Amino acid sequence: MNTAVTARAPLTHVPLSTRELPSLEPLKPPWPAAFEEVGTARLHVRRTPGPDGVPAVYVHGLGGSSTNWTDLAALLAPVAGGTAPDLPGFGYSEPEAGFDFTLDAHADVVARHIETGFSGARVAESPPRGEAPAVSAAVGGPVHLFGNSMGGAIALLVAARRPELVKTLTLISPAVPDRRPDPRRLSDPRMALAYLPLVGARVRAQLAALGPRERAAQVIKLCFADPSRFPDSRLDELTEEHGARAGFTWAAPAMARSTFAIFRAWSTLGKASLWSVAPRVTAPTLVVWGREDRVISVKRAVRTARAIPRARLLVLPRTGHVAQMERPVVVAKAVLGMWEHVEAGTW
Repeated sequence: MNTAVTARAPLTHVPLSTRELPSLEPLKPPWPAAFEEVGTARLHVRRTPGPDGVPAVYVHGLGGSSTNWTDLAALLAPVAGGTAPDLPGFGYSEPEAGFDFTLDAHADVVARHIETGFSGARVAESPPRGEAPAVSAAVGGPVHLFGNSMGGAIALLVAARRPELVKTLTLISPAVPDRRPDPRRLSDPRMALAYLPLVGARVRAQLAALGPRERAAQVIKLCFADPSRFPDSRLDELTEEHGARAGFTWAAPAMARSTFAIFRAWSTLGKASLWSVAPRVTAPTLVVWGREDRVISVKRAVRTARAIPRARLLVLPRTGHVAQMERPVVVAKAVLGMWEHVEAGTW
């Protein structure tokens, strides 16, 4: 009887692709977008053109949007076109009535998007800003699934529950349980008080009084190890988005309820906890973490990667919470390296 067990590759052995990447200069504007019907949800989805084959799906984090993936999607486009939806309540996606903003609810939306997102009805297309229409890819998965922060936790749930939809998984600083009381996590100390009883309403009003550019700059200060690396043109784009969202009555409640949902998920024990879900992921997985991440500590990186059977870990120095924005080239090389080794059967 053969009892041999295939040895797991070294956790931190992440091969970088030598494939030549497209230039990011000059910076591309956000990819073309349209509103698309995904089940009962109406999502604002950005599409990246690419060849036929396995597409990519990019899931943003708490307070983020589809534009968080502009550069990484551009670098990977010669190999895989893709989609980046604004999750319900974020970006320009107005949540449907009754949406509960749990990680489970978001995961259901992402799974439906994978199932239908490459053939779903498109309405009210936004201006393409000079870009060609995206090339449609195969319908219904499997896809190369990406998730950052809250989007990482959502992608983890999708990969564990719907393995047939996921060919590979890339998690960038996923929002695994991290309840440390660390003030470095806050770009503004008032954020810690914003959702507390009694004082919360007043503090939220103070934060809402900030101009869109100041709010955008605070987000970058929190998420980047070196905010000076964030180009002014990208700050202009983020400011425009924050300005638009200031007029959406659903935006602040969506942020609050999604924040509470993450904390509830972190408090969940037993089979439903994220730590219990991770070992059920069968897809080849790349976990990327910034060593200077102030939002989800890099101390969670090794445990996260070890919990996923086919995961490997890349920790990047001088990098914060959004490695795909701060270090898109090295992230792209690591992703392509994973894809190449998966195809060769050596991951």
